[in-house]
Amino acid sequence: MDPTPALRPRASWIDRLRAPLAAVERHELPAVVAAFFLFFCILGGYFAVRPIRETVGTLLGADRVADLWFVTWLATLAIVPIYGAVVSRFRRSAFLPWTYGFVAVSFVLVGLSLRGNQAGIAAGQFFYVFISVLNLFLISVFWSFLLEVFRTDQTKRLFGLIAAGGTLGALIGPLFTDITVRLIGNTGVLYVGAALFALAIVCQRVLIGLWKGEVVPAASDALPPARDRALGGNPFAGISIVGRSPYLLAIALFVVLAATANTFLYFEQLRLVELTFPDVEMRTRVFARIDWIVQSLTIVSQVFLTGWIATRLGVVVLLTMVPLIMIGGFLALAAWNSFAVLAMVFVARRFGEYAFVRPGREMLWSPLDRETKYKAKNFVDVPVYRGGDALIAQVERAIAGAGFGPQALGILGAVGAVAWAVNGWWLGRRHDAAAAPAATAEAVPSGASPRPA
Repeated sequence: MDPTPALRPRASWIDRLRAPLAAVERHELPAVVAAFFLFFCILGGYFAVRPIRETVGTLLGADRVADLWFVTWLATLAIVPIYGAVVSRFRRSAFLPWTYGFVAVSFVLVGLSLRGNQAGIAAGQFFYVFISVLNLFLISVFWSFLLEVFRTDQTKRLFGLIAAGGTLGALIGPLFTDITVRLIGNTGVLYVGAALFALAIVCQRVLIGLWKGEVVPAASDALPPARDRALGGNPFAGISIVGRSPYLLAIALFVVLAATANTFLYFEQLRLVELTFPDVEMRTRVFARIDWIVQSLTIVSQVFLTGWIATRLGVVVLLTMVPLIMIGGFLALAAWNSFAVLAMVFVARRFGEYAFVRPGREMLWSPLDRETKYKAKNFVDVPVYRGGDALIAQVERAIAGAGFGPQALGILGAVGAVAWAVNGWWLGRRHDAAAAPAATAEAVPSGASPRPA
């Protein structure tokens, strides 16, 4: 750290605009651009159709949605061995593009089943579960590959900028839905989502080509042919890897506590939106509007703040700032339970999640070995997260069924946010302490597998 900050000239706004791009070295630029647009297509396609899921949720009702979260968790458990078998037997250059192709075809099929905006209970439930599983799975797979492409020191400089590509897609997707859903209907929005995932295939193949060649400098100690081989090993290895590591168990707890805050706010959102907006299409527009407002705030932060905070203040700040804000947010909801207050708290949580918490959480995995990044990370990101969702959804329903009102949920959410902040502080300290001497070598937290040479 510069011991004489007062003597440094104050940076102009032009310098601040240039700073994120200046952090990218010339030989890193092709990979950063490819990753930026890949994440744009993934989140653009997902967030374009996400408001439809939320509208389906209001039609199904809170009780049925709570049950669907349990079904979603079971679906994510089924995915773990399937995904583990795929990464064990197939090269990344084969299964990664096929993943996005499967999503594109699925969106088209769902769109055909929802023609005329008429959806039965069964179709609505399938769509709700499918989108809920898709979200965490695709994002986990994306970051798993990025963690293999870039070194730990590169992640702090580049992940904020790359994440901004996803945020730009997550901004344009719901904004497009907000403007066009009355013209093209929910089916048309699903077709647009499918088209974006088709473009994601192209971006992924470009990034794989850079990774397999000599353009990406991340793993210069590995020969290019070794990069793209199947991982091998046990498809269930991710579960045992997490169970043996206190560090990974703490990450899993962090994910569950994040899911706790998200779930309490989500069900309160469903209740207040249903009460405030009786028109179904207006609900879709409200959900889409919340999404693009969140992403507008997020993209600015990811470009100008995330990398600066990570490199200057450390990952511990990225992981704790949002939980601390949520303590006040939940207490505000307990005192003033209205859609306006809920909207502000909900926007703050999701904005902070995308801008700070998620990039910080991904950095926690950067020093770990390849099998941990794919198998253990996918286990934590998908079934553990959705398991937390399902558990807290049942807790929320039990509290409401016992006659407790929104005030009790607000206080309980604040308590959970305190635990979330403490857990994030511990994880951030462990990561920052391990990364401190890593100017020439990469350190690994105790209890986790080391990254192979």
